[in-house]
Amino acid sequence: MLQYDARQWWRCCALALLAMLGAPAQAATVATAATAATAVTPACGYLSKSVAAQPAGAVLLASYPSERSGALSNAAFTYDNAVAAIALVACGHTPLARRIGDALLLALDQDRYWHDGRLRNGYAAGAIGAGPLKLAGWWDLPSQRWLEDDYQAGSDSGNIAWAMLALLTLHAASGDQRYRDGALRLARWVEGTLDTRGAGGFVGGYFGHEPAPQRQRWKSSEHNADLAAAFGWLARVTGDAHWRQRMTVAADFVAAMWSAGCGCYAVGTAEDGVTLNTLLALDAQVWPLMALPGAAKLAEPVLQTVDRRLRFPPGYTYSDAGGGLWVEGSAQVAVLLELLHRPTRARALRAAIAGERSADGGYYATGAAAMPTGFMLATDPSMPRVYFHLEHLGAAAWAALADLGYNPFTGGRRLPP
Repeated sequence: MLQYDARQWWRCCALALLAMLGAPAQAATVATAATAATAVTPACGYLSKSVAAQPAGAVLLASYPSERSGALSNAAFTYDNAVAAIALVACGHTPLARRIGDALLLALDQDRYWHDGRLRNGYAAGAIGAGPLKLAGWWDLPSQRWLEDDYQAGSDSGNIAWAMLALLTLHAASGDQRYRDGALRLARWVEGTLDTRGAGGFVGGYFGHEPAPQRQRWKSSEHNADLAAAFGWLARVTGDAHWRQRMTVAADFVAAMWSAGCGCYAVGTAEDGVTLNTLLALDAQVWPLMALPGAAKLAEPVLQTVDRRLRFPPGYTYSDAGGGLWVEGSAQVAVLLELLHRPTRARALRAAIAGERSADGGYYATGAAAMPTGFMLATDPSMPRVYFHLEHLGAAAWAALADLGYNPFTGGRRLPP
């Protein structure tokens, strides 16, 4: 996951209009909100152009649109598209967001193998037709074979949670019950990753191809924060207390990862489900504060820790591996600062993010040629996982959320209740 003021007045107006979304009869309101939001943030304009440039109908956007070879070429990661759909709703472009949401629903029904309520981590970008969805894949010259990435073929629990959040956001914006029902199908599948070891929670998901992908037994603070938010939202719209109980399981795991001495959350656990992985990762610090009820009370120690250990002027880096400005993560901090009513600091981060735009209006994943994450590649554990200086859909989506101060975990400019 890779990832304002006369201007302030326009943003407030746009967000007030966004709050009125929900009925098709309010098309004029939607159009006005979309125009105002796009005037406020070029990221909204970039996302809307990216969808509008595709053939009509359901679509998944390329996560790295400038990449032309290898595993990232033409790959549409589920997480990036989910965040893009949420951002488009925030921008006032719900009809465009629905095209991505419809693609996620089709992916549930039209997988080439799975029909159990899971999504894969990635698919081939482009229009989604009537047949089974394709994975991106690439031609490998040394082996003279068509290859598909094991990670993209698998299903991370956190990515499923983000797809749930996107569908629930679309349900709230459009009133279309298909999106709520799709989120419910995803929830029923992902609760199969429930774990009873240590602090409980949910494991990472599954890695690899059908018919027998490998169960990932490590647990992630970030994934569980995502799941807690998605389960809690689902509980509210269904009235089913079962999902509130699942929310509590995920939230309790994240709470158990907190270290008062560090002023930070551990990134998760090792494969044994108990041993803490103490890597300091930015999203594992920021997302719980935006996703979990009451967690924002830890904002001061968290911000002090990330300022001390993850600051990479003029923004933040991915982890204590250092090595470059992480555009998506810096935008995540900007959203948090807006929600905490610290607009001056948020504005400085947005200025840094604006400095990482590509020639066509997109946003780079990082300002560095290659930024390490501190993790190793699941597909090749001898190689570090890095972000490259490539245009990135996730970065553009989070830039839009930062411009609007919009919390994707709650569907508005607010922290969890």
